[in-house]
Amino acid sequence: MRFDSGWCDSARRCESPHFNQRPLNEVSLLVIHNISLPAGCFGLPYIDQLFQGCLDTNADFSFAPLLGLQVSAHFLIRRNGERVQYVSCNDRAWHAGVSRYGERENCNDFSIGIELEGTDTEPYTSEQYQSLIELTQALLVEYPLLSIERIVGHCDIAPMRKTDPGQSFDWEGYLGKLKEYTQALRS
Repeated sequence: MRFDSGWCDSARRCESPHFNQRPLNEVSLLVIHNISLPAGCFGLPYIDQLFQGCLDTNADFSFAPLLGLQVSAHFLIRRNGERVQYVSCNDRAWHAGVSRYGERENCNDFSIGIELEGTDTEPYTSEQYQSLIELTQALLVEYPLLSIERIVGHCDIAPMRKTDPGQSFDWEGYLGKLKEYTQALRS
């Protein structure tokens, strides 16, 4: 897996207008999210449409609060493991909102956001975990300030308002595979 100007060669490119130039901060945080539109429904075109700014909010009653919302993430990993990229990793996607990591606010300034198609309570698929692990491994190589210790859930940087990726996310399995990978790199 390779990156060219922040674009991953193993992800379907689906560009979002909802981004801007990253400030001088280098990428040093990876944020894991989840999303489904409508809630609990998978494999539909609405996530792409939301991030591209063309979601028909009349398509489902639950979309009404999304009218005019300008959000994006760098990546989405669908239930079948497909990777979709909306924003170059060198740019600032609008995924974290009001957020704090340690003493630093505005996590969008220095993070990459990965959305998993899912919910807080429904288990993620093995294809998603495999795709996420492969993508994370490539990001750890491409962005040297990233580390396993700097991978968090949205719930960790916005705990008063966010719960994703939720209790169904297997942090132990995911981080365990990444630790095996980084140990193999060192030996």
